[in-house]
Amino acid sequence: MSRILIFTGKGGVGKTSVAAAHAIHSAKSGVKTLILSTDMAHNLGDVFDMPIGKSICQVTEDLDALEIDPNYTMDHDFKDMKRAVINLLNSSGLPMDTIEAFNLFPGMDELFSLLKILDIYEEGKYDHIIVDCAPTGETLTLLKFPELLSWYMEKFFPVGKIAMRVLSPISKAVFKIDLPDKDALTDIEKLFVKLVKLQDLLKDSSITSIRLVAMAEKMVVEETKRNYMYMNLYNFHVDSLFINRVLPKDIDNVFFDDWLDIQHKYIDELEAIFANVPIHQIPWFDSELKGIEGITRIEDTTLKGWNVFEAIKIQKGESYVKSGEDYILKIFLPTIDSKALDMHESTNDIIIKVGNFKRNISKPNALRNYRISGAKFTDQNLMITLSLG
Repeated sequence: MSRILIFTGKGGVGKTSVAAAHAIHSAKSGVKTLILSTDMAHNLGDVFDMPIGKSICQVTEDLDALEIDPNYTMDHDFKDMKRAVINLLNSSGLPMDTIEAFNLFPGMDELFSLLKILDIYEEGKYDHIIVDCAPTGETLTLLKFPELLSWYMEKFFPVGKIAMRVLSPISKAVFKIDLPDKDALTDIEKLFVKLVKLQDLLKDSSITSIRLVAMAEKMVVEETKRNYMYMNLYNFHVDSLFINRVLPKDIDNVFFDDWLDIQHKYIDELEAIFANVPIHQIPWFDSELKGIEGITRIEDTTLKGWNVFEAIKIQKGESYVKSGEDYILKIFLPTIDSKALDMHESTNDIIIKVGNFKRNISKPNALRNYRISGAKFTDQNLMITLSLG
């Protein structure tokens, strides 16, 4: 079974270098490895000191690299759906130059990056797939989008599909618009199936792990804590934290005394928050890390002596537990302030909002008649009680 490791963190913490070190470590062991970037500001080429683009290229004998171009993927893999939407917009009276510059759906660019990862995984060519993601906020948007879009499609797509089949033969004559044809509908159906597969893949802890990269600085630590909480809110599996640019404790220079105290303070804070997660410290090197030789220094100091690609079960994701006549939905939400959480329910969904992020959790079919009767925090877990009634 292939493994997918996704690296993210605040901009500037060195996540691309850490991801590249994992890729080199994997390839050195003779495992067929692909490192790819979903960050629109690609810098894999800078790290490896070689040109890398939208086509897979070889870095070393067992290491390939790719900088995903989502527009290229959309144009080649989903051209029927794109054509149908453009025709629909054109029929509505929008000028073609406006349509061509129009982002068809918010978040679509990011979505096609993930769909490309799914296709690569299903091809089975690579045993390890290393994903260098954009900074924290963009990565959260990227990872939660498949669940959000599939939720909307599941709610509205059956009605829309029937309407299209009925209206399509008369749409041009009566409504003067072009509706998606059979080919486009087939592509939309394929998109929905891929979304379901993508969710299962990203949330399967035996396959996919999120690895966070941070530094021992206040702003980075605060964002890393929020990132960890949001990843758990959306049921993604965080199995490692890498603290980059750690100063040596025995440095003999009074100039660094205050910096050592600051780093020690924030490392202690991260260790307390990530108590159940393996933490790896990467030293602050005395020279710029560039090319394979430079990245190998991270591999040598940080990735040797442990099973880097083992699927580590850290925290059980969301789960339902029977309690008498009720059921309890348990969600691990570390570092959260309960006052920042808003929760309500619709007929079939539990809706949780924290800050600017919201998640709709569909109830299992067996619990569709159950309603929220209580909620509390216990040991960093949100416990939601569902009762029949």
